[in-house]
Amino acid sequence: MGSVSLKLGDGTARFKRSTLCSSAVNILMLFSVLATNLFALHAFTYSPKHHTITPFHHKNITLISQHVSLIIKQIDSSQKKLARIENQLLGYQTLNVSRPNLANELKLFLQHHQLPLGKDSRTGITEMVASVGHSCEKSAGLLSQYMTYKVSGPCPDDWSLAQKLILRGCEPLPRRRCFAKTVSKVGLSTWSGLGCKNINCLNKKPNGFAFDRQKYVKATSKNDFLIDDVLAMGNNGIRIGFDIGTGSKTGTFAALMAEKNVTIITNTLNVDALDSDFIAARGVFPLFLSSDHRFPFYDNVFDLVHVTSGLDVGTKPEKLEFLMFDADRILRVGGLFWLDNIHCGDDEKKRTLTRLIEKFGYKKLKWVVGQKMDGAVGSGKHELDLSAVLQKPVRI
Repeated sequence: MGSVSLKLGDGTARFKRSTLCSSAVNILMLFSVLATNLFALHAFTYSPKHHTITPFHHKNITLISQHVSLIIKQIDSSQKKLARIENQLLGYQTLNVSRPNLANELKLFLQHHQLPLGKDSRTGITEMVASVGHSCEKSAGLLSQYMTYKVSGPCPDDWSLAQKLILRGCEPLPRRRCFAKTVSKVGLSTWSGLGCKNINCLNKKPNGFAFDRQKYVKATSKNDFLIDDVLAMGNNGIRIGFDIGTGSKTGTFAALMAEKNVTIITNTLNVDALDSDFIAARGVFPLFLSSDHRFPFYDNVFDLVHVTSGLDVGTKPEKLEFLMFDADRILRVGGLFWLDNIHCGDDEKKRTLTRLIEKFGYKKLKWVVGQKMDGAVGSGKHELDLSAVLQKPVRI
C-alpha cells in the first residue's frame, strides 16, 4: 500500500505503511494477550466445588509462597543497594540530612545544584554537591549548632566550636551566610573563651608564645639550622613553601622567610590563643587546617616543606605514613624537606622514623640527631631530636 521515505544525510530511511495483513496480525496478538490474562485470572480465582485440598496442592502453595518471599527480599535488598549507591554518588554516604533536628541552613547548604548546561560531557557530572566532612555525622549536634545563626546577620562568636568540629574530623566545614566578626586591631582582649588576655600570660604556657626572631638566625644547638644555610642548599631556587606544625605559633618562620623573598603558608590551629590572627597580622598566610586533613594543594607545587611537629612517632605508624606521603606529594622534584627538631624520644622511635624517611629515597643534605633534657620536671632523662634537610629525588 505504499511507503514513506525520509532523506537523512546521504541515506534514506523508509517507513512502510500498515497493510491489511499486518493489521490482522496485530489483532491476533491482542487476542492472545487477552486470552492469556483470562486464563491466568481463572487459575488464581477458581475454587473447586468440593474444598478438598490434596497434599500436592499444599506443596505447590508452599513452594509459591517461598518463591514470592524470596523475590520480595531480593527487591528489598536491591532497593537498599541502590540507595547506598545514590548516597555515594551524591557524596552523602553517612550524613543523614533528613533528621528533624538538623539546622535548616545546613540543609540548604547541602542541597544539590544542577549544572546550568546539563550533564558535563567530560566528567559525567550533572549536579554540584556541597563539600562537608563525612565525620560530621558523628558530631551532627555540634554541626547543627554551628549552622544556627541569623541569615545576613553577624556570625556567632563560636571559633572554639569550629575548631572542636575540625579536631573531630569534621572538615571542611560548611559555608555560612553571616558576617564574620571584625576587629580593628589584633589583641587578646577581643578573644573569647581564653584565660589569658596578655602576652606575658601566654608566655608562661608550656609551649610559650614569644616572637623569637633569633631561632632561625642564631643557632642555640646543633639541631638548629639557619635559614640562610638551608636556602643555600636549595641553590637559591626556593620561592614558595609550606610550614607544618606548631613550632612557629606566631608565624616567625614565615615572617623571616618573607624577608628573604620566600612565601610561606603556615598550617595552624588556635591553641591557647588565636594563632591565625597573629600570623595574619604579620603579613603572612595562615591556613586554618588540622594536620589530619589532606593538604589542599596540587601536586609538586612547593619548593620547601618545613615540619616542626606532626612527625612525632608516638602515634600509629600508618598515620605518620599518610602525613609523610601527602607532604611528599606537594613537594616538587629537587625541593627541600626540612625536618626541624622532630621529637623522637628514644633510639627505637628514631629508627622507626628513619626507616620511613628512607622509603622515599631522599638525598640527605644534612642530618643531625641531638639529645636534650626531657621536659618533665625532675625526670633527668635525655630525649632524641632529629633535624634534617632532605632533597626530593626524581622518581620514574
